[in-house]
Amino acid sequence: MEVLANLALGFKTALTLANIFYCFIGVLFGTLVGVLPGIGPLATIAMLLPITYKMTDPTSALIMLAGIYYGAQYGGSTTAILVNLPGETSSVVTTLDGYQMARNGRAGPALAVAGLASFFAGTVATFLLAAFAPPMAEIAFKFGPAEYFALMVLGLIAAVVLAHGSVIKAIAMVLLGLLFGMIGTDVNSGVARFSFDVPELTDGIEFAAAAMGLFGFGEIIANLEQKDNREVFTNKVGRLWPSMEEFKRSIWPVIRGTGLGSLLGVLPGGGAVLASFASYAIEKKISKHPEEFGKGAVEGVAGPESANNAGAQTSFIPMLTLGIPTTPVMALMVAAMMIHNIQPGPQVMTSNPNLFWGLIASMWVGNLMLIVLNLPLIGLWIKLLTVPYRVLYPAILMFCCIGAYSLNNNVFDVFMTLPFAIMGYVFKKLDCEPAPMLLGFVLGKLMEEYLRRAMTISRGDPMVFLTRPLSLALLLMAAALLVIVFMPAIAKKREEAFQGDD
Repeated sequence: MEVLANLALGFKTALTLANIFYCFIGVLFGTLVGVLPGIGPLATIAMLLPITYKMTDPTSALIMLAGIYYGAQYGGSTTAILVNLPGETSSVVTTLDGYQMARNGRAGPALAVAGLASFFAGTVATFLLAAFAPPMAEIAFKFGPAEYFALMVLGLIAAVVLAHGSVIKAIAMVLLGLLFGMIGTDVNSGVARFSFDVPELTDGIEFAAAAMGLFGFGEIIANLEQKDNREVFTNKVGRLWPSMEEFKRSIWPVIRGTGLGSLLGVLPGGGAVLASFASYAIEKKISKHPEEFGKGAVEGVAGPESANNAGAQTSFIPMLTLGIPTTPVMALMVAAMMIHNIQPGPQVMTSNPNLFWGLIASMWVGNLMLIVLNLPLIGLWIKLLTVPYRVLYPAILMFCCIGAYSLNNNVFDVFMTLPFAIMGYVFKKLDCEPAPMLLGFVLGKLMEEYLRRAMTISRGDPMVFLTRPLSLALLLMAAALLVIVFMPAIAKKREEAFQGDD
């Protein structure tokens, strides 16, 4: 009954005219960036983050940013099916069978299955959020500085383990992010460090400027190298509703994908990407017709699409209840909360219940909007897909620059995006995934703060991290993850899996 009462409060908040409007703007922008390859929700949220400075209601701001995230999961499937280009990373798997369905004249059913699977997963994930958030928050109240530090270590190790490519490169990216996070004024002594006598750096590097450079400008530079020849199935969408056979074959993959995505979304470093890959692997493994996968199997669309949407939404649980971002997008959500002087963590549920439950309820409203809006608007998204990228990128660059300037009304922040843009491009060339760096950048300051608090309480005794049971358990989990990923057999399988993804 408590869950229903909390959801009632959430829907009361989410269904105000202002919040419905911002939810609509969020899912519309999210679908747009999901449809257009090479932008992604991370760069878009980073671009729009400065707008939330001017919004008086933080609930509306977070509802809009969340809508962009899960809207992009939906929009990415449209591009994956019609163009064989994943608009969003978690839609990579959808290209394998979705595109083949389009080539076989079944683009309409593929799009409908993807949409309905996403809606079902989003509905289930919303109720799971409402059910599991209060117990998680209760556990979080028992966390001390040592436990929070250990949890962040586990989160960063998980990000390393789940990153594409070399583990050594991923560790290097996390360490680089931690170093960038140390730039600014020391919290305890008040002394500027690593600022090189640049006054603007005494407050540290703006997180949004770094994200825009890495994921906005960096992606644009990389995409300009690619030849712009897209085959769009403008005349083959046909009827949308799947046949009874396709519907029956989709039911269990959707249920399994929703359960798997909901679980993996909560884990540090999990989220939508891991969920979609894991769902596809399971469906292929247990299918009675594995030979159809890669040739247009509807299960290869239904499972991953439900998994990535469920994973996207349950990744909000650790962010809202523990204040720990498990993905780069959640890191941006944490930044948005801090902009409005809201400290992420378990206290949000009690100090600002309207925001907490309103955000959760808005996810169901947003998923309903996505179904109602996007299936009828497929024709519009197809038209957008025919726009050459050389026409789109100047507009994206302009929005990035405006967003960077409006952070502090300071040109310095625009210039700060440039070194990160170069880094983003270089990282792409070196096959280094920048997401672990961004997580290290965000968690670095928090880790340092909790480390110092724990050491102060223990009077400088580092054994505090090993004598507290929960802290010790989290650190042992992190160590076990590292040992497992470096085992020769696991390393080989991991390398083969990621080569297969590419």
